[in-house]
Amino acid sequence: MARPLALDLFSGAGGATAGLQRVGFEVVGVDIKKQPRYCGDHFIQADACAPPLDISRFDFIWASPPCQAHTALKTMHNAKKHDDFVPATRKLLIESGKPYCIENVPGAPLRADLILCGTMFGLGTGGAELWRHRLFETNLPLILVPCCNHYARGGGVIGVYGGHGRDRRRTKARVVGVYGGSGGSSGSSVRRGIQQFSVEERAEAMGIDWMTGAELSQAIPPAYSEYIGREAMRFINAQWASRTAPARL
Repeated sequence: MARPLALDLFSGAGGATAGLQRVGFEVVGVDIKKQPRYCGDHFIQADACAPPLDISRFDFIWASPPCQAHTALKTMHNAKKHDDFVPATRKLLIESGKPYCIENVPGAPLRADLILCGTMFGLGTGGAELWRHRLFETNLPLILVPCCNHYARGGGVIGVYGGHGRDRRRTKARVVGVYGGSGGSSGSSVRRGIQQFSVEERAEAMGIDWMTGAELSQAIPPAYSEYIGREAMRFINAQWASRTAPARL
């Protein structure tokens, strides 16, 4: 029997894809950039807002538009202008008529049907836990969401951001930065009271073992898409069952 088919738009190296695969989807990733470490079943290098395929043949569509237009980086003195891809993405998915989910950072113009955090899934490394809150807009039936479990590991927090291998915020808690581009592959260290974490530690916190530090900074933990993908799979299976059920006399 063929697996349900999912489309991952703005796939990056496949953080969301991996979660969808775990629940049984065959996944096609689309991204404007080459993704040599993409983990999905098929990959197409193309504009995710205008994918060169018939999206109506997919059973579920996931989209993670670039978040730079909605992060704190936009307020920096040297901030670059970034396009907001959320409206075009939403329009595309609504017009598809398919079950879908759009993911982005807090502050993005999404209807926050779900907010997920790494502590809901026990993610982290050593004594530091992964928060990484993300918003999800979906046309799937709403589901019960577990509560955040902050500080369950004793107070340490690991952030996964872009640009650096540390969290610049000074707090009383042990803070772990999971960033792209630096941090190296060596062990963790402490500089000026701020915890430094290696790429391996950041990868462990995310539940990802195939990405570079820069790719990690753009990804979501597969646990997030696995959670939502499981609900999508239930919805799709129910639809399939209703179509194949024998007519009653």
